[in-house]
Amino acid sequence: MIVENRVTPSERVSALRECIDRKGFARILEAHNGLSGIIAEKASVRINGKVLEYDGLWESSLTDSASKGLPDASIVGCDSRYHTIDEILNVTSKPIVVDGDTGGEAAQFEYLVQHLERQGVSAVIIEDKIYPKRNSLDASANQDLEDPDSFAEKVQAGKEVAISSDFMVISRLESLISGAGVADALERAEQYIDAGTDGIMIHSNKSDPGEILEFADAYRGLCERMGRRPILVSVPTTYNSLSDAELVARGFNLIIHANHMLRAAYKAMSEVASAILVGGSSLDANPLCAPVPDVFATVGFDRITRNDRERAESRRLLNAKKNGSAVALKSQH
Repeated sequence: MIVENRVTPSERVSALRECIDRKGFARILEAHNGLSGIIAEKASVRINGKVLEYDGLWESSLTDSASKGLPDASIVGCDSRYHTIDEILNVTSKPIVVDGDTGGEAAQFEYLVQHLERQGVSAVIIEDKIYPKRNSLDASANQDLEDPDSFAEKVQAGKEVAISSDFMVISRLESLISGAGVADALERAEQYIDAGTDGIMIHSNKSDPGEILEFADAYRGLCERMGRRPILVSVPTTYNSLSDAELVARGFNLIIHANHMLRAAYKAMSEVASAILVGGSSLDANPLCAPVPDVFATVGFDRITRNDRERAESRRLLNAKKNGSAVALKSQH
């Protein structure tokens, strides 16, 4: 546990909106447990004298399910998701955005919003597909869209129960995933904006970003006509030929790198498991593994042992002082 990361739930809830208001955008990285959350939070590089780091974390349905050895098909329940979110919140301080799948029925979504806000989550993203959802990156899966009126009612219900205006309900458009096209996505975006959504996420599983950029260009005009512009969200997993800077220039305010930490862990663990079998010992796996002291330092174990030593020394000095006072008192008699 990284006890130095002290931030109240209310402070964390407002942190994402404050970041976007200050910079115009936020870049966030997926985390699926406490350790990946710490790594994502601490990640930083210096380029041309400027320190780059992530602005927040993404708790993904796909990677949460996969880390438990289960498919992303609405199988992992809310309690298990809450536990994972708590793991990450407990050891980090940056804002967290949660993948809320479809959000369930309106009444279920109300409880989800209340729980996440109480935990300190900054935003929840729900997608306009019918329950049970199938992962959008699987092109062979059935991707049926929810009725937009019903989804808009769900968005409105979530906004009504949120206590803080800083907590964001973000609507994820699956029109491009289902093949309904950009026009359908824009119609749905208009309904969800009218319902009070705080953000619009346009999703695509194609490597060609053409439809994404077409939507972004049209979104500007749509928001001008409606007199309100919710933040625009991108998850460039498949169309990552576009840089984050290019997405920001096209109007995106939140960029989510949604599953890379889990995929990297999967690849590394597979390679280590094979290396030990091939080599007949773990020696050949050493170059693929972080040193144990690095892990200790990351999760705060070195802080505990350092405090153990300091407390032991304090007790020794205190006992020595007591013994010295006792000897002095005895010599006076």
